[in-house]
This record gives sequence, structure tokens and C-alpha cells, in this order.
Amino acid sequence: MQLLKDRILNEGQVVGDDVLKVDMFLNHQIDIPLLDEMGKEFHRLFGDREINKIVTIESSGIAIACMAARYFQVPVIFAKKGKSRNIGDDLYVSSVYSFTRLDSYLITVSKKYLSAQDNILIIDDFLANGHALSGILDIANQAGATVKGIGIAIEKAFQGGGDRLRKKGLDIQSLATIESIRDGKITLADQ
Repeated sequence: MQLLKDRILNEGQVVGDDVLKVDMFLNHQIDIPLLDEMGKEFHRLFGDREINKIVTIESSGIAIACMAARYFQVPVIFAKKGKSRNIGDDLYVSSVYSFTRLDSYLITVSKKYLSAQDNILIIDDFLANGHALSGILDIANQAGATVKGIGIAIEKAFQGGGDRLRKKGLDIQSLATIESIRDGKITLADQ
């Protein structure tokens, strides 16, 4: 998606050789027209599948998932980080290692909202090592839900998570793929 690629190249901030900050338009301050275009693109990529729910993880994936859900006309479920007293104890639970926090945490989804009758599209902002996505896939598996596709805003291909998960037969579509980050320079696939 050229619009997203242009924003990454023009506004993305590199930290070291593995962190890309896009908080000025994607996951802290949110550019709604950009996310609307991303939602349209995810619908173009996955709209021919019988998807009845979109699943993401708290918190940066929520806005993107909601914009996509607008086009699919389905609800969004987001896996909460940690246990919360207000959603009860009847939960699917998985452990996720965070690349940015350098720590593990639990994610939870209420069993009321995800079941074997669901055909889901997973949406997230980043795919790096694949840990967050693996946690969501674990929850989908616990529920018996069918994963119809995975939409990622930005994939950091050099960290290998996408390749590992695609080898398992998962259909992962990324709107922008970063081949490398070196010496402050971002190299995108198909650039």
C-alpha cells in the first residue's frame, strides 16, 4: 500500500537497527484517513472470505481493526493484556513475549465472544518476531475458531516472524514490508 509506505519513509523514526517508530500516525497519534484507507485495503485483500469477526490485540491494533471492521460490517474482538476483573474468569488465555517491552504478559479473550462458529480475520499493527500473533493464534485455536487470514499494517521481514508463520500455512498479507533498517535507513520491499 503505497500511501502507508510513503508515510513510513517520510515520517518513520528509526531507533537502533530494529525499532521503527510510527507513533505520529499509526499507534499513538492516529491518522484516521490513513487508517480508513488501510481498512479498505484489508477488505480488498480478504473481503471474499466469510469473515464474521475481526480479532486483534490491545492496544495498537484496535484502531486498525475497527477501520477494517467498518468495511466488513463485523464486530472487533481485542485480546486484553492481563486479566481484568470486569470480564470474568471464563477466558481463553495465552502468554506473549513483547519485543518492545522485553517481557512476557498474558492476553485474554472472554469465551462469550469467540467460538468454533467464528471465521476470523486477525489484524495487527506490526509483525516482527511473531510472538503477539502466535498468542492470538493460540487463543483462536483454543476457541476452535477458523482463521481466514491475517492482515498486518507493517511487517519487519528481517525479524523472521512472518516467514515462520507462513511456513505453517497461514495467509498473512502485510500492507508495508520492511526488508531492513540499517544506519537510520529504512528499506522497504518493492521499493
